[in-house]
Parts: sequence; C-alpha cells; structure tokens
Amino acid sequence: MSVSFRIVEIELHERPVVLRLPFRFGVVTLTECPQAFARARIELPDGTGQWGASAELMAPKWFDKNLALSNEDNFNQLRDVLRLAREAYLSDSSAASAFGHFARHHGAHLAASTQRGYNPLLASYGPALVDRAVLDALCRAGGTSFYAAMRGNLAGIGPLRREFAGIDFDRFLAALSPAASIEARHTVGLVDAITAADLKAPVNDGLPETFEDVVNVYGHRYFKLKVAGNIAADIARLAAIAAVLDRLAAPYFISLDGNEQYADAGGVAELMARIRATAALARLHESILFIEQPIARKLALDVDLRKVDLGKPVIIDESDGELDTFVQARDKGYAGVSSKTCKGIYKSMLNAARCVVWNAGGPPTPTSKPKSTSHSTHYFMSAEDLTTQAGLSVQQDLALVNLLGITHVERNGHHYVNGMAALPVQEQQDFLATHPDVYERSCGAVRLRIRDGRIALGSLDCAGFASGAMPDLGKMATISDKIGL
Repeated sequence: MSVSFRIVEIELHERPVVLRLPFRFGVVTLTECPQAFARARIELPDGTGQWGASAELMAPKWFDKNLALSNEDNFNQLRDVLRLAREAYLSDSSAASAFGHFARHHGAHLAASTQRGYNPLLASYGPALVDRAVLDALCRAGGTSFYAAMRGNLAGIGPLRREFAGIDFDRFLAALSPAASIEARHTVGLVDAITAADLKAPVNDGLPETFEDVVNVYGHRYFKLKVAGNIAADIARLAAIAAVLDRLAAPYFISLDGNEQYADAGGVAELMARIRATAALARLHESILFIEQPIARKLALDVDLRKVDLGKPVIIDESDGELDTFVQARDKGYAGVSSKTCKGIYKSMLNAARCVVWNAGGPPTPTSKPKSTSHSTHYFMSAEDLTTQAGLSVQQDLALVNLLGITHVERNGHHYVNGMAALPVQEQQDFLATHPDVYERSCGAVRLRIRDGRIALGSLDCAGFASGAMPDLGKMATISDKIGL
C-alpha cells in the first residue's frame, strides 16, 4: 500500500573520481569524472521526517555525444538537469506517493530540459537521482527494505501516467523475487590491454590490469565486448579476446556493444557476417547473447531490424530516452532494452513489466543460453552500467536489477577505479561493516568483492534503498543553485 508524503528539501553534492586505468567507450577516453549525490528529506502525514540519498557518476559523451561539447560542458549539463529536477520537485509542496511525485513532474521537467536543448536521455538524469533519494527516505522512514517496499508497491506505481496504464503493477511487483547473488559482466573497453604484451604504462597497484588478469582473478563468465565500427580492427581485437576466453573450460557468455558506431543495419550485418566467417571466433559467436545499441540513436528507431539477418537479438540503450521508446523499438524489431539507474527506476520497472506482458507470461529476463535468431518474440531487459561506483551507486543499481530478476549485470567501476581508496577512511569502514558480503578490503582500500564471477547481495536487503551506510556528504562540494550554463 502506497504512502503519501511531502518533499521538503533536496540537496545536491559532488566529488571527483579519478580512474586508475583509462577507459574508452565510443568517442571518449575517460580518465576522471565527478560523481553526483542527491539528498532528499520527506515529511510524512504525522509530521515526522526522514532523509534519503542516491549517487551517480556524471559520465561525459554518453547522455549527449555532441563532439562540439567538452567533458566539462557535459558535466555542466548534468548539473543543470539535477538543478532543474530539484526545482520541479520542490515546486509543489502537496503530498503524493513516491511515484506520484515522479508522475507529477515528469512532463514539466522534460519540457524545461528540452527548452535548454537537452535530449530526453540527458533530462532523465535529474529525476533519476531525486526519485532514488526520495524512495530511500521513504524506506528508511518505514524501516523497510527496497525489496519489500517495491514488492508491496509502497511507491504507488500505477496509471498516474498514460505509459503505465494497462499493467497490473501490484501483481507484477508482488511476483518479483530477488536472488542472493548476481553474475558480474566484465566490459572490455576499446583501449584495454588484453594481455601483458599490450600494457604500455603499467599501474602496478596490485589489482588486475589486463583482460587476462581480470579473467584469472575475478573468475567472470559474462563479458561485454565493445566494437568501434572498423570491421577489420574489430575482428582482430575480438580474436585477441577470444584467444583468452577460449582457454576457459566452462561456458562463457558475451554481449556485443556497438556504442552507436553504425549508421545503418547493413554495417552491423556485415560485422556479424565477418564474425561468423572467422574460424577463431566460432566459440565467441556462439556465446553472444545479444547486441547492444549498434546504430546511432538519431537513426536507430528509423531502421527496421527485421529486414536484416543479424543472427542475434538487439537491444536499445542510448536510444531509450522516453517512457515509450521501448514500444517504438519493439515495432522496429528490437528485442530488449537496458536497465540503468541513471535513466530512472520507474522506467526500468515499466519496461520489465512490459516484457512480462509482451511475453504472455514468459520470463522477463534473457536466459543464459544464446538465441539463434534476431527475430525472437522473447522480450527481455539487460542490466548495463559500468560507471557505478562503490557505495550508494553500485548498491542501488544492483538491488534494482536483482529485484527485476536479471541474472547478470555489467559491472566495471571496480576495475577502472581503485574502489573506495579516495574516500574518507570512516566512510569506507561504514560500508564494509554494513555490507561485508558486497565489499572486501584489499590492496589498501575497500572495494567490490567478486568471487567466481559473482557478487553477493544478501546485505542489500536492509532498511532503506539497499544501503545501511551513508556517504560523507559534509566533505563534498555543493552543486550550486544557479540554473543554466
């Protein structure tokens, strides 16, 4: 049963994140990036109040890939949509459910963002953080876990917006059953060293640096491989990766990330044909579960994938800007869509419910067995986000995808960032003490704990949105109240 409350305060903070290894995705090579934090205070009908929080990296050149913009321009865009979201959510002091607050402001916030030239994907970043902070506060106020709150629909998800109409969310949510652990899917970036022979400037910090090291140390079975749109170079790099993976006795599984590097389906079809024709990639090809967003977002939904034979299902990611985008994508032959907390928890819930409805009672997540055809009638959600940092960000995202029944998740912040090494010692200790199954202390810092390719999740079933600890907001910079760049 949902609870109505007022949102009375929203704070915005940030702190820097420096990568231990450079990461290239699409058109950018990232070495440092700020992380944003939202903190919201709600007031319940009895006058009591509670704070909640959320966190998300401000990844450049993903929400807006305009090459004319610098990374700092992208960071300022994200700060701005956070301020716009805060302004929207505080503009109405009347009570509503958690979902009611989202539904009330979604349209106006999107319109205000559009007026500034921001696309819907970028605009969604602001409410995505505010909604999680608000939900965290609601769960803490009631002493209930995120899992229990969502299964009981404490947020009040329902037809307050037209996109959510026609789905029995009480029934959908009640049927969800989170697992005790999840497979971590390791992403191989476009400048990542595959073996020691590829290392140009070793970090020598005791942590894995090459792809070969990662496989040996963490024991992953799931991998995400990025391609750059240059077929000859992509085939050569995939062959180098396959040479490492094919040494594994156990099955491994692949998602292939096109990162919007193709202008049409023909280019993707050519890549897949070359993969099939390359003997060294035979096992890798059989292990591909799906292809992620190969076509540029401006063109993706104009292309009918059913007219080409890709041999694998395709999902949208960067194209997923609005609440009904997955519906449009399905009509163009796409089989899936990504879940990312930076796009909003309610969008993930909606798309997961759609999969159940569209599959007429079938499982809403991809199976571990690769599909043999891209023209599948089985719709699914994948779990993507390599940027989530240890602490609130990674925990809230893990809890969300785990609740939705997704069995493997892209998880790479632990590889490119040295865990919590840059954070206050007490903050590190607080997270380790409250979530000893999720974290470990090694090489001088608290970091994500991965064993046999899996992350344990049991301690996320705690009061609040998947966290028994809080970041040290007092030592962070405040995102100013100034609206506009």
